[in-house]
Parts: sequence; structure tokens; C-alpha cells
Amino acid sequence: MTALKSNKRLALGRLIITRGIFEYVPEGDFWDAVTRHTNGDWGEVCDSDWELNDAALTNNARVLSIYTADNGVRFWIITEWDRSSTTVLLPLEY
Repeated sequence: MTALKSNKRLALGRLIITRGIFEYVPEGDFWDAVTRHTNGDWGEVCDSDWELNDAALTNNARVLSIYTADNGVRFWIITEWDRSSTTVLLPLEY
């Protein structure tokens, strides 16, 4: 899938970053991922989830992106359906 690189597409609402992210993911990696998420680059999700995320931009559904930090730690970014908040978290914190 090809993502838009410079057009802000997704409103994040309140940004919540969990303790696990601060402990295990380098700061630059999670900030880069937040930028990618905002721009419609959903990271490592499967093709069907990528399509669901793209559709969520117009039908107000929840958006989930998956990324792996340079140190190998996998993490998620979830924006709620109403765009009130976005959470950056480790899968085990879900």
C-alpha cells in the first residue's frame, strides 16, 4: 500500500502515550510513527486492515496502525472513532 507522505489526513484528538512506550520504544521512533499514522501510513497492518483504515477516514470508524521500533519492539497506535483521542501503546497494554 502507498501512503500519503505530506498530507495530514487524520485528526488525533488527545494524544495518550502509555508507560510501556516511554520505557521500551525510543522517543524518535514513536513520534515518527505518530506522524506516519496522521498521514495515513498505517505501518504493518494487513491489506484488509489498511483498507478498513482508509475507509475509516470517511465513515468515522476506529483506526489502528502497527509499527516496529528500530530496537524491535512492536507497538500500536489507535485513534478512536470520534477522533477524541489517540493512544500509542504496546500490544500487551491493550
